[in-house]
Amino acid sequence: MTFCFLSQAFIGPMQVFGGGLTLAERVRTGDVAVDLLRPASLQLWSLADDLGRAAYLFLMRSLPPTLIGSALFALVFPSDPVTWLSFAAGFTLGVIVSFGWRYLVALSACWVVDDRGTQSLSLVMTFFFSGMVLPLNLFPGWLGTLAEALPWSAMVQVPADLYLGKREVADALGFQAAWAAALLALGALATRAARHKVVIQGG
Repeated sequence: MTFCFLSQAFIGPMQVFGGGLTLAERVRTGDVAVDLLRPASLQLWSLADDLGRAAYLFLMRSLPPTLIGSALFALVFPSDPVTWLSFAAGFTLGVIVSFGWRYLVALSACWVVDDRGTQSLSLVMTFFFSGMVLPLNLFPGWLGTLAEALPWSAMVQVPADLYLGKREVADALGFQAAWAAALLALGALATRAARHKVVIQGG
């Protein structure tokens, strides 16, 4: 029951259903050319904006239903402050991993005529492999091993496991940090490549 409420609470901050970034639309209109000329990193500016969005949705979209659920059902609450701190770190890293993935998907609009297919594929992969449909530890054999190794698990399954005390803290946070660093690095490379493609759909 607690896992169900946690996974629902992650939908907004982790943007499990995709979107949350205006980058793809700005690529389509050509406004991204202006963004690339600004004396600030497009990626870091987008990250800062997304962290603000996630914090707002955590307060307005995640907390109220969870508090109501705790009043109606016997939800588990950690008694150890270390568990709360590890969960907070895992939650934050989950948001960063989510951003890193969504940034790459949005930036793909620089190379594809219509990014809706990419967005749809991303939605399916995120929804299935994050733990939203079913906890990943229930996936059988090699599928479960693969699902837990993919970046999407860092968005829902790993933060939930940290909250429930079901995973080693150092391993969980290290796993999330590694995927966050890898996705941000790929995003930086993709942004650099996009600078050579200023003439895009919008002009």
